[in-house]
Amino acid sequence: MGQRYSEITDKLSQFIGKQKIFFVGTAAAGGRINISPKGMDSLRVLDKNRVVWLNVTGSGNETAAHVLEFPRMTIMFAAFEGDPMILRVYGNAKAVHRNDVAWNELYSLFNPLPGARQIFDVTVDLVQTSCGMGVPFFEYTGEREQLNQWAVKKGAEGIKTYWKEKNQTSLDGKPTHIAEKNL
Repeated sequence: MGQRYSEITDKLSQFIGKQKIFFVGTAAAGGRINISPKGMDSLRVLDKNRVVWLNVTGSGNETAAHVLEFPRMTIMFAAFEGDPMILRVYGNAKAVHRNDVAWNELYSLFNPLPGARQIFDVTVDLVQTSCGMGVPFFEYTGEREQLNQWAVKKGAEGIKTYWKEKNQTSLDGKPTHIAEKNL
């Protein structure tokens, strides 16, 4: 059954490394709670209390807006094969942008993805497991390529235009500062 940890153990880090999908949850003081599925080999465990994940351009930018107001973030993993388990990583996040000093070092941890817009650097203060016995089995058959293809077709300038037009504010009108931090 469920357990709490103050850090990511080696066993839990290995579990994270095998996952093909994770879910990110954030919320601001008011407005909508955001939960986003993520994949594309975009998360790295840096140490027992720090993870980073590479965020690519999408239809919204809720996570960035929420983290500016309240840095709390939950990242959830679920075992879709093997032994059942749900793993939640809780902490405080900050967005690292292309113009930030830490960008190059952190971005080098990932295979380059077209449309990369932020890296979220999460300081972990609680790790929690639960049984996951209600999570069904799913078979991983591969990554979708449509988002990468879309970003390549847009090109660097097209992505910057998209950020200005579509990623400047959250659904609730909260600023993301995406354009000024990345241009």
